[in-house]
Amino acid sequence: MDDRTYDTSVWPTVDRLHTWLDEANDRPAEQELLLRVLKLAEEVGETAEAVIGASGQNPRKGFSHTWRDVEAELCDVVLTAMVALRTLTPDAERVFTAHVESVARRMPDPD
Repeated sequence: MDDRTYDTSVWPTVDRLHTWLDEANDRPAEQELLLRVLKLAEEVGETAEAVIGASGQNPRKGFSHTWRDVEAELCDVVLTAMVALRTLTPDAERVFTAHVESVARRMPDPD
């Protein structure tokens, strides 16, 4: 088991992933951005596969996944989107926070 401790704060982790991915490729920046956005489709597909497996929808495969698998896949979707956003802009945290605030303002007031 790995005994190292890591900063698991969300945006520092996104920045570390972004840096790691950048260092591991030699593609032009525009191509890398497109591929990171396309990676979202792959992660969403894995989420769909997990939902189908958790619900037992495919009689040939039966119950091949759990709802915890679905949770993990959804987390992968969110994290992949955050890395794609970070690839698009170095100010991803501010952009995301502003967007969440905008969505929150459009919601009805709680009772």
